[in-house]
Amino acid sequence: MIRKRKTKNPCVTCLLHQDRCICHLIPKIITSTKLSLVIHHRELKRTTNTGTLAVHALVNSEIFIRGQENNILDLSKILSDDYETYVFFPSEDAQDIESLKPSKPVQLIVSDGNWRQAGKLHRRQPELKNLPRVCINEINQGTQHLRKEHTSHGFSTLQAIALAYGHLEGQAVKDQLLQLYQAKLSATMIGRGIKQ
Repeated sequence: MIRKRKTKNPCVTCLLHQDRCICHLIPKIITSTKLSLVIHHRELKRTTNTGTLAVHALVNSEIFIRGQENNILDLSKILSDDYETYVFFPSEDAQDIESLKPSKPVQLIVSDGNWRQAGKLHRRQPELKNLPRVCINEINQGTQHLRKEHTSHGFSTLQAIALAYGHLEGQAVKDQLLQLYQAKLSATMIGRGIKQ
């Protein structure tokens, strides 16, 4: 088995090789919806990560790191009456985000990591256990992916956020985030020697 070569000295923001850095393409998008990204610490150095790009692009966003030894994450401080807060994850009890009719701005708590890591959020963070969950109900039509998708509903974190924000904030926000994802995908494919 051939071991995949790791990117040496990647850009600390977009995580791509310096020659393919896309930081100049990261928009600054102002929204009423708030993104709270809860990322597993091992995900921070993965060059295929896209969740951190969403945080860089969305002005109204925060990032929280979980899974670090001797560092217990408490997310109770982000549960505010200023927002209707939802955990964005496709659990069996999740409501389709299209059906939301919020009476105030929405906060999306998004778990970022591999599928196993992301699925543990509600168990590892008891302060979130009673929050409602929402999901997107769309099929991934893409032919190229940053990582192998195991289901037809599988998306990268940035893609999923873009689709959710399309329902909450409109098409223009969705398009900007998807363009950023496409830039990351294209640069990654070039690095893998795959023609676009």
